Amino acid sequence: MDKKITIAATTLRLLLGWFMFVDGLQILLTPNWSASNFLLEAKTFSAFYAWFATAGNAWWINPLNSWGITLIGVALLLGVGIRFASWAGATLMILYYFPHYALPTVPNGYLVEEHIIYAAAFVLVALLPAAQSFGLAPYIRRTFLGRIPILRKLI
Repeated sequence: MDKKITIAATTLRLLLGWFMFVDGLQILLTPNWSASNFLLEAKTFSAFYAWFATAGNAWWINPLNSWGITLIGVALLLGVGIRFASWAGATLMILYYFPHYALPTVPNGYLVEEHIIYAAAFVLVALLPAAQSFGLAPYIRRTFLGRIPILRKLI
């Protein structure tokens, strides 16, 4: 594999990891943080997002969101579960994309804005073997965790 591609893919993975980790940490450190306002102000698929903001769902949506973002960042930074974390990151970016805008237009273009670009970057990291060449996964695979089939695939 080309060394330049490996360096570029790993750098992209680390940058996305840092971005998610810091964002998640800020949410975790904000007292009484809730995704409800964001969800209730959705302009596209508003009924879908409003359902997540109901009192019956907020108890699991808020921690899933804050911890999900943080753990995606940790996984990408440490190089563990890179594919799973990348697909989760891409999914979150797509879910964050729709509430902001009354599609098909967005303020700076037609359909494309930062969440779509982040989602594409996450997909690239998930699909490029070069992005997985540096991290703790090879060491963890050699432990007892690596002998568990489902974990071996996720690591």
